[in-house]
Amino acid sequence: MPSLKTAVVGAGAWGTALADLLARNGHAVSLWAYESEVAQAIDEQHANPVFLPGFDLHPELRGSNDLPRTLEGAELVVLVMPTHVFREVLGKAAPHLPPGAAIVTCSKGIEGGTGFTMAQVAADVLAPEHRDHLAALSGPSFAKEVASGTPTAVTVGSERPEVAQKVQAAFAGPRFRVYTSRDIVGVELGGAVKNPLAIAAGMVAGLDLGHNAMSAMITRGLAEMTRLGLSLGADLATLAGLAGLGDLVLTCTGSLSRNRMVGTRLAKGETIEQITSSMRQVAEGVKNTTTILSLARRQGVEMPIIEVVQRVLAGETTPELALDELMTREPKPEHY
Repeated sequence: MPSLKTAVVGAGAWGTALADLLARNGHAVSLWAYESEVAQAIDEQHANPVFLPGFDLHPELRGSNDLPRTLEGAELVVLVMPTHVFREVLGKAAPHLPPGAAIVTCSKGIEGGTGFTMAQVAADVLAPEHRDHLAALSGPSFAKEVASGTPTAVTVGSERPEVAQKVQAAFAGPRFRVYTSRDIVGVELGGAVKNPLAIAAGMVAGLDLGHNAMSAMITRGLAEMTRLGLSLGADLATLAGLAGLGDLVLTCTGSLSRNRMVGTRLAKGETIEQITSSMRQVAEGVKNTTTILSLARRQGVEMPIIEVVQRVLAGETTPELALDELMTREPKPEHY
């Protein structure tokens, strides 16, 4: 496809990996970083030693700390901010978004208070002329593996097929396969709900509970994800696909998962304060456990795994007691 002038907003590990991918696909990419030293390193050293150390970035990738300048003339805008600052940063970006640009959210989470996905936040913040160009990209994709060029497959969802196809063409390459979907709700929910479930998986790993327990946790976690997704209008096939089951399996089993690492450290006796204070990058599940649980209660959806994760994070119980609670719940049919 022709080269697109592209703005990537958010220079964490995932934003940097996606910006590098797009630059290697031949697009003219500017990557906005909140930290001026990160922007300077990207621009001058072709590296992001803070959030994606050990990788040489494409020499044509430009780093910037100037948000309006980053967005100037962009035909594709990729939003990769942490979910807890997503609305704030997008509000600052909105007046500078060029008309007609495709806008793709790549942040995975649910906003507190509103219960909105990030695309829903964008629709709430942006002017009507921008809302018709929204898409969301999600799927099983560790930033370091994408930056290494290992084979990856993801899904881009949009209510408008032509927008999804534009984003698909921009990102697709021989090592990065992109599928399209009209189910943007399902694409985003899968990416959000898997984060607290990965914390639960980390607890299973940290307690050395074995493969049986891990398989059960992932499967029952998928049931919780599916119940919430269907209540909000998501397609079952999406939740069984890359953005749902695929991302859930990766994040629950992969050693690169920050959320899984949080759960493992909790199981080893650390407090959530000790864990988060030692982390520079955000583990979205820590904040999103509460927001997802709030959304589930609003929808009348039962999510027992996420409920016990929330109680462990709040210091109200331990991983060991949480396991006992889940295993001794009232017997039920598997499907109902």
